[in-house]
Amino acid sequence: MSKPKPARRRSRRTAASSNSYELYELSVQNTEAECDFIDQVWRQRRRRLAHHVREDFCGSAATSIEWVKRRRKNTAIAVDIDTSVLDWARSKLAERLTADEQQRLSLRKGDVRQVRTPPVDCVLAMNFSYYLFKTRQELRHYFRRAHRALVDDGLFVIDAYGGSDAFREMEEKRRVAGFTYIWDQHSYNPITGDALNYIHYRFPDGSEIRKAFTYDWRLWTLPELQELLREAGFAKVTTYWEGTDKKTGQGNDEFTPTVEGDADAGWIAYLVADK
Repeated sequence: MSKPKPARRRSRRTAASSNSYELYELSVQNTEAECDFIDQVWRQRRRRLAHHVREDFCGSAATSIEWVKRRRKNTAIAVDIDTSVLDWARSKLAERLTADEQQRLSLRKGDVRQVRTPPVDCVLAMNFSYYLFKTRQELRHYFRRAHRALVDDGLFVIDAYGGSDAFREMEEKRRVAGFTYIWDQHSYNPITGDALNYIHYRFPDGSEIRKAFTYDWRLWTLPELQELLREAGFAKVTTYWEGTDKKTGQGNDEFTPTVEGDADAGWIAYLVADK
């Protein structure tokens, strides 16, 4: 009879041993839920599933990776302007995807306002990244480029956030997988709508990664976004509002189309624009 193996000591994360891109995936992204939502809206609006997507502002391309794993017909083009995050994503592909799945994923360095790609079923702009366009002209131009990148019955899917707490200068902390995620709403200018936000990470040994990510953007409202999408040529714009868990009072990750939302202190919604 063999001896039982000694229990392995759980490794503890530190700032020195951690990668910011990995921390972001763990603390911010829920790629399975995003892909579920894409499937949901395509079933509802097109009575079929999408297969070909373009993920703008892709970062580590986590959503694109989840998408090509989902179905054998699925392909993804992941676009970002940052070489370092694309290099990191590329270095992880072999351990995250099979050879076939890697063939169906294309990582592209480029400006989402200029990049040219084959027409896709769905263009995605998640995690509010398009908020970096601070003027109506800039944002409308990007929306027009997204419109042009779609097939004739394609859908453009973006997320948005807001509520009274979104305009406050405050910090929110959340414990995640052996570290603390800190969302720092550092400053807000009500005259321009400009917001400066940071993500920090803190570890059990007291070490920190300060300003792991910086967001210098404008807090756009849902009426503004809907108007700009229509001005960019989209035929229809639908807001999907998150439901509320009756026990916790928090969001329940279930999004339904509606024309009336609650005046919550903090909310997240999706906008789906039909070409």
